[in-house]
Amino acid sequence: MSITNQQVVLNIRFKTKPGKKEEFREQLSSLIQVMSAEEAFVSAILSDDLDQPDDLIIYEIWQGTRDSWLQEEFPRSYRKDYEGTLGQLIEDRSVTWLEPKGEWGSQLTHAQSK
Repeated sequence: MSITNQQVVLNIRFKTKPGKKEEFREQLSSLIQVMSAEEAFVSAILSDDLDQPDDLIIYEIWQGTRDSWLQEEFPRSYRKDYEGTLGQLIEDRSVTWLEPKGEWGSQLTHAQSK
């Protein structure tokens, strides 16, 4: 993979099935451990939604673009088992693709504070 100066952020909301949140959190945490070794990986933050107790949200920062992520990261073999278990653990998943344009208080992205 060619590392570019571009970065992409995936903000993903998972609505877990009743009683499956902790099992899903374990699956997702295992995936994060593996994917964090990828060259293009920058950071991931996994959070609970304080107002939606069955939801988990992950905020991932990657080097590259949405297209490069879809072509190079999504097809990784370790994602197949994970993707195969999602139907048993979650009701819904929504993905938002973001491009960093400003950053304050950390230096995770190439975005500058203004």
